Amino acid sequence: MDSSYTCYRTRTAPDWAAAPRSPRFVDMVSGEPGFFDTRAAALWDDRALHIRFWIEEPFIEAHLTERDSLIFNESDVEVFIDGGDCYYEFEVNALNTVYEVFFIWQDGYPRLAAEPEFDVLERQAYTFAGDYDRSGESFWRGTHPRGRRWAFLDYDLPGMTSSVEIDGYLNDRTRVSRGWQATVSLPWAGMKHLANGRALPPKDGDEWRIFFGRFEKLMSGGREVQPHPAWCWTPHGIYDTHRPESWTRVRFSESCLEDLPR
Repeated sequence: MDSSYTCYRTRTAPDWAAAPRSPRFVDMVSGEPGFFDTRAAALWDDRALHIRFWIEEPFIEAHLTERDSLIFNESDVEVFIDGGDCYYEFEVNALNTVYEVFFIWQDGYPRLAAEPEFDVLERQAYTFAGDYDRSGESFWRGTHPRGRRWAFLDYDLPGMTSSVEIDGYLNDRTRVSRGWQATVSLPWAGMKHLANGRALPPKDGDEWRIFFGRFEKLMSGGREVQPHPAWCWTPHGIYDTHRPESWTRVRFSESCLEDLPR
C-alpha cells in the first residue's frame, strides 16, 4: 500500500479544523486499523512545514522530561523526513518532551562529510543498522539494502517548535480521557540537508517522503508489552520505522487552504 497526501499552503496560522486529515492510522506491519484512533495533517507556508496529530488515548501517560530521552519507550508520535542520503527523526510525548536524531546513510556520507556538524569524530555519532535487527546475518548490517547509518544524537533541527494539548487527564488512571494533540513546526531554513536538490520552501508539485507514526506503551499483568504497538499512516510490512521508501508521499501544493471549497 502506497498512500499519498496533498499538503496545502496556508496564508495564516494553520487552521487545523479545515486541514485535510489522514485516514485512521494502521498497524505498521499488517495494515489493520489501530485500536485507538490516530490522525495527522500537514500544512506549509514560506517559513515552515507544520504537522498536527490527533491521538485518541483513554489513559494518557508520559513521564520522561529530559530532552532527547528515549521517548519511544513511552507512548509517542513521530515524524521522519527523507533527504535521500540522510533523514531526520522527531518524536514527542504527551509532556512535550522532544527527541531528535539526524541519520546519514554510510554509503551517502561523502556528500555531507565536509559539514562540521556531521563530523563523526567530533560529534556524538553512532552507527545504526535499523530496528529489531538483532540476530543472524542482520545483526550488524540490518535488513535494509543500504545497510548502516551514522546517527547524530545531539542534532537539533534549527528553529523547530512543538506543542501538546491534553484533552483529559495526564498520568491519572482513575479517570478516562479523550486523548491529546501534538503539533510540530519545522522551518525550511533548517532543512537544507534534507532538501536533496529540491526547493526550499517547496515548489508546486514537489514530493517528499514523510513518516507519520505512533507508538503505544501497553502494560499487561504488570509487564510492558513488547514490541509496542506501532501505528502509522502508511504500513511498512515490517516492524521498522527506518524505511524511507515506505513513508507517505507528501505532495506540496501552491493552492491555499483558505481558498478551497468548504
